[in-house]
Amino acid sequence: MKRPESPQPVTLTEAIIPIASLVVLVGLSYYLFGDAGASGPNQVGLVVATMISVFIGWRRGHTLASLGEAAVASVSTGIGAIFILFAVGALIGTWALSGTLVGMVYYGLKLLSPNYFYVTAAAICGFVSMSIGSSWTVAGTIGIGLMGIAQGMGLSPAITAGAIISGAYLGDKSSPLSDSANLAAAAAGVELYRHLREVFLTSAVAMVISLGVFYFFGRPGDFDASAEIQAMRGAFHISLWLFLPLILVIMLAVFKIPPFTAIFLGALAGGLLAVCVAPERVIAFAAARSDVPVWLALVKGVWLALASGYKASTGNPALDILVTRGGMESMLSTIWLIITALAFGGVVEKCGVLERLIEPVIRKAKSAGALVASLVGAILATNIVTADQYIAVVLPARMFRSAFARRGFEPVVLSRAVGDTGTPTGALIPWNSCGAYMAATPGVSTLSYAPFAVFCFVSPLLTIAIAYAGIRMPRLAAGATEGSASASASTESASSYPDE
Repeated sequence: MKRPESPQPVTLTEAIIPIASLVVLVGLSYYLFGDAGASGPNQVGLVVATMISVFIGWRRGHTLASLGEAAVASVSTGIGAIFILFAVGALIGTWALSGTLVGMVYYGLKLLSPNYFYVTAAAICGFVSMSIGSSWTVAGTIGIGLMGIAQGMGLSPAITAGAIISGAYLGDKSSPLSDSANLAAAAAGVELYRHLREVFLTSAVAMVISLGVFYFFGRPGDFDASAEIQAMRGAFHISLWLFLPLILVIMLAVFKIPPFTAIFLGALAGGLLAVCVAPERVIAFAAARSDVPVWLALVKGVWLALASGYKASTGNPALDILVTRGGMESMLSTIWLIITALAFGGVVEKCGVLERLIEPVIRKAKSAGALVASLVGAILATNIVTADQYIAVVLPARMFRSAFARRGFEPVVLSRAVGDTGTPTGALIPWNSCGAYMAATPGVSTLSYAPFAVFCFVSPLLTIAIAYAGIRMPRLAAGATEGSASASASTESASSYPDE
């Protein structure tokens, strides 16, 4: 086949090849390396899949320069997420140094029980996320403490992470403060609070189901945490003052301070708190030369915690494992994964791979249930391919908008399905920026916690179920339907794809 001089649409086979190569390479990586695949092998697989996509795009008339620009532009959309990851790593380091993390675990062990820990963790995260509208902030602050409590109780890290993420995504999907909720409403052309009313119905049911599952997972029996509590009191100065950095971050989030700023200020507050309540610990951790002034040794200790995390030496192995963590450095593998995944997504979007795969699905969807199920599948595929939650919200909404109008459905039906699927399913995909973040923050691999992130997979299943049942599927007025149908018909007639 002669290479065209100008870009041409890809064939169905050409559209399948990059996706198939990605699935095969990442699957092989997990088979050979297990969870360690996220530390490098997955990234290599994504780079190879990107190069395959580049070849297909070049073969269809795209220049290498334009494909490179598409990759760079896609990666640039993830810069915000990358800086948030750096901030979270810094926050974990200084909170471990100051004792904030230990304080959260200490009081959690005193107040909570394994019988209802999972359900309580999900409920707490759900409440806070509804208040601030950010799953990332919840997972990066309260979630870290809850993981430590679970470790102290000997509970499953995977189930705990699933409970934290389930609660965290309640607000990300349903709070008026959530950027993804606002984006879903805007992409479908729906007034925000109309969208939130519809989404909250499915969110409430999904959360009730999630809480029921986590209550079932509760471990009955007596639990004695006296040894752990005594060890913490011996190594750290435990008081409610340790919660000041957490309160600061939550207050900043409530006032809609950008996540990076809020989290990094929380990290700096943790460092300042460490200097105030445990200067001897900071100086010992700094291991500065004898000629270095005390104040400069304190600066070095906090600086090290921000950059490389805190490395504890309390003499208690279990406590050292709990507290030795954090630092911007700890997030580098996750950032590497996000960069390679976004580069792949930028190239396949430039080549028109998703449009080529999704358009036949839209044409074959006859019933309302099939149309919504097709949209859910398209959003999931976009989250997998582009590794970006926001693209997964905007692109399928744009592609399916005319199809929903032709079938006579109000835009809120579209926005509800987009919100129910685009936001929570990103956390279930290891190389998606959301999945990578949610794995890095609690320290549990995506594939380990995904079966327990009940809210994230129940939400899209519910939106499909109510569509097939015909529940809350409001219709457009007849005149609006006809106008949308004629506009869609003209759009369809202008689009064509090459034969195989």
